[in-house]
Amino acid sequence: MSTEQFSFSDHSHRRFNPLTRSWVLCSPHRAKRPWLGQVEEASVEKRPEYDPECYLCPGNKRATGAQNDNYASTYVFPNDYAAVHAEQPDCLSSTIAQVAAGNASSELFQVESTCGQCKVVCFSPRHDLTLPELELDAICEIVRTWQHIYTQLSADPTIQYVQIFENKGSMMGCSNPHPHGQVWALSEVPSEPRKEIESFKAFKAKSTSGGSDDTHSCLLCNYVKAEEENAAASETANRIIVQNNSFVALVPFWAVWPFETMIAAKSHVEDVTKLSAEQIRDLAAVLKELTCRYDNIFQCSFPYSMGLHQSPIAGHSDADYCHFHMHFYPPLLRSATVRKFLVGFEMMAEPQRDLTAEQAASRLRAQSTTHYKKQKLVC
Repeated sequence: MSTEQFSFSDHSHRRFNPLTRSWVLCSPHRAKRPWLGQVEEASVEKRPEYDPECYLCPGNKRATGAQNDNYASTYVFPNDYAAVHAEQPDCLSSTIAQVAAGNASSELFQVESTCGQCKVVCFSPRHDLTLPELELDAICEIVRTWQHIYTQLSADPTIQYVQIFENKGSMMGCSNPHPHGQVWALSEVPSEPRKEIESFKAFKAKSTSGGSDDTHSCLLCNYVKAEEENAAASETANRIIVQNNSFVALVPFWAVWPFETMIAAKSHVEDVTKLSAEQIRDLAAVLKELTCRYDNIFQCSFPYSMGLHQSPIAGHSDADYCHFHMHFYPPLLRSATVRKFLVGFEMMAEPQRDLTAEQAASRLRAQSTTHYKKQKLVC
């Protein structure tokens, strides 16, 4: 054992993720190595306000021949290439036998039928804008659209979970640059939200087993409060990027991706429909400021996968355990052209990162809240 004093910025350590009950290996000393990874050409595409060839622009025809409305704010339509469908035949034992060599009853070959709906949500009629470039009122309208979709799909008895997400940038597999997100509504609660829900339930059971106050039994309520206390006590332990009365955006203590962030409600809100008008505006403000800082850090349209985690459909037996939050998983590491890959040890053992959560949060806090494109115009 070394006699050197331990430093979170210099020495390897593991951090626990209480949401998924998994670990991440942190190796901050590796960031000092000379090789900076694969470099790719940065995309500097300049897009028009309207693209006649775009499948998502107002009034245009999509690949299937369906025509978009001449929409002026958000626009929702069924995904023409849905991952799941509302009408789905049962997965019978005879069907399972086709892939299990007759071992249909074996627990090693479990299969189940799944159904659902998939929708596309256009954020704006403007082809050339992304989330941080939209006006605050436009982002509020996106949140209200999420509320409407969640309410609408919750009324379908075949739906158990509504996953709302956005893939931004070609690096994240987004095939169309028009600002949009997706909704996949499924007949089962998917694996990642299910892990979190089980963690919420376990935390509450442990917190209330001794007869403690039920108001302090939510994992994320406790975590948000602890992070606020950390930020107030020490700058070196400050992982908060931006906050207001209703929401906080921070780099989670257990973050895997270099600039991974989470937005969490400060009060115990189960799903997006429970947000008041004030909370909607506060969430929109945090979304705009966080994504603007993302774009500014490398002076590029920052790619990411973003998703809402919340209660399964309204009235679900696990609803009360859930705490509304959003995850952002961006791939960029050191510049607009150097990205992080999960390979080797990360695929075979456990996730690993070189940049600590505290270092990433400090970098993001240092960014301007004025979008880099507007900064250039001012100059």
